[in-house]
Amino acid sequence: MRMSGSVRTHRGGRLVAAALVGFSFFGGQATARSPSRAPEDRLRTRIEQIMHPTALDAMGDRIHSRVELPRFYERRGFALAWSSRGILLPMADSLIVALESLADEGLNPEDYHLSAIRASRERVGAARSIRPEEVAGTYVDLDLLLTDAFLIAGRHVLAGRVHPETFDPEWRATTREADLVALLEASLVSGELRAALRSLEPAHPGYARLRNALAAHRELAAGEGWPALPEGATLRRGDERPPVAILRDRLRGSGDLLEASSADAARFDEPLDAAVRRFQSRHGLDADGVVGPATRAALNVSPRERARQIELNLERWRWLPQDLGERHIIVNIASFHLDLVEKGETILSARVVVGRSYRRTPVFSDRMTYLVLSPYWNVPPMIATQDILPIAKRDPGYFERMRMRVFSGWGADARELDPLGIDWANVSPSRFNYRLRQDPGPLNALGNVKFMFPNSFNVYLHDTPARDVFARAERTLSSGCIRVEHPLELAELLLRTEPDWLRDRIEAAVAARVERTVSLSRPVAVHLLYWTAWVDADGVVQFRRDVYERDARLAVALGRVHEQARATE
Repeated sequence: MRMSGSVRTHRGGRLVAAALVGFSFFGGQATARSPSRAPEDRLRTRIEQIMHPTALDAMGDRIHSRVELPRFYERRGFALAWSSRGILLPMADSLIVALESLADEGLNPEDYHLSAIRASRERVGAARSIRPEEVAGTYVDLDLLLTDAFLIAGRHVLAGRVHPETFDPEWRATTREADLVALLEASLVSGELRAALRSLEPAHPGYARLRNALAAHRELAAGEGWPALPEGATLRRGDERPPVAILRDRLRGSGDLLEASSADAARFDEPLDAAVRRFQSRHGLDADGVVGPATRAALNVSPRERARQIELNLERWRWLPQDLGERHIIVNIASFHLDLVEKGETILSARVVVGRSYRRTPVFSDRMTYLVLSPYWNVPPMIATQDILPIAKRDPGYFERMRMRVFSGWGADARELDPLGIDWANVSPSRFNYRLRQDPGPLNALGNVKFMFPNSFNVYLHDTPARDVFARAERTLSSGCIRVEHPLELAELLLRTEPDWLRDRIEAAVAARVERTVSLSRPVAVHLLYWTAWVDADGVVQFRRDVYERDARLAVALGRVHEQARATE
């Protein structure tokens, strides 16, 4: 039965108000059939359960908001919020619609009591067939469910369903805050429940573009989707065989094949070659037009799997600050790419190198406060013992060739030692009492400049003398820090706010090979992100391989949230 507005039930072709004639469920005048306690008392008693070890539940669903829900009802003297004098208010139906719409955001409406709310709604609609005290209890349960649904859904839209640090120690989220109680109070007056929840979404256009991509991929998943390409030999331009026709249908299904079909569907022609390259480009593959194992694997990911990938990345958007900064740097670790953004416009794009799978680059936001030109490289102990010590054991002359100095320790009084006078063969990682420092110059691992945003991970951006690595499609090659393709161009743009630091002075400081620190009078926000799905400014949906398997861990964590949402004591 579908009901809206005040609670009604259909009987004999007439719509009859659900409140029974002759008494009031919630009015001040009680009769013999009225409940023994006012709804305010019932509600207050139920809410007091939150303060006890036994969890509060309503209609078999656990109430999760243990702080904001009691505060909401205390502020209104424990008066019911979603009904008045036995009549359910229209806002209840508005919230049901708002909860249903959360599926568009990649959220699961069932995590917000949707089934229990509908069941309670039907029970209220059948009020004439049950005892008044049971009706009153149902109204209280429904009120709790609706309020908890708004508060929990609001929290999830605002800050995500999970906190990444609970399952990924290399991820630091920036929790966005809002007064959800005040928002609910205002929404109950205006009746704009859906608009209220939408106001909590990330405001960045990238979030809205990705949400639209989710709808498109769900539509594909619900329909015929696209065919899977069978295993077999590599396909390339000029081939004529049956799998080419399947490849053509596959790329047409995802919108990568833009031109009309060839007269011979099994012929790998020029338009199909362009479509393969387009697909490869937006999946972070070598855009060579050749369908080998990596391209075939990406082609065979189903629309349903891609939709799930988009959902995971929508969740990550909710972990970002509401304001990314007027001038900010975004590094997408999964796509090995950096953007410098100023007033909403990307003014520099560059390829980057990120950490190996066993030295993963972390995810966090911070502020860049200074640059170092012609930097020394003080080798981190882990790299010194795991990477350099094995080389020194084989070749003690390595230090001289690489212009690397050895010191007796990390203190200010540390003495410089002759590396050739150390018996490296008998030095173990556990007894490595040396500090290694590489001089500025063309061999320095940090190159000509490093960009500092001090953080607990000791991660920063820097130049590199190994320029050839930027040509690779997948660039997980560093020890955690981020190597930048165009470091001097980035330095020049960041120092535009420092009038004494024009390009010629930057180059002169680099050529001097003397370490020089340059502070930024206007710090720049830096966001190290991990997006495996996004939509670029041109509207092209981009996907990347989950190189650190962070998608998988997030999916498991979200699965636990759904299980907890459905659990009862």
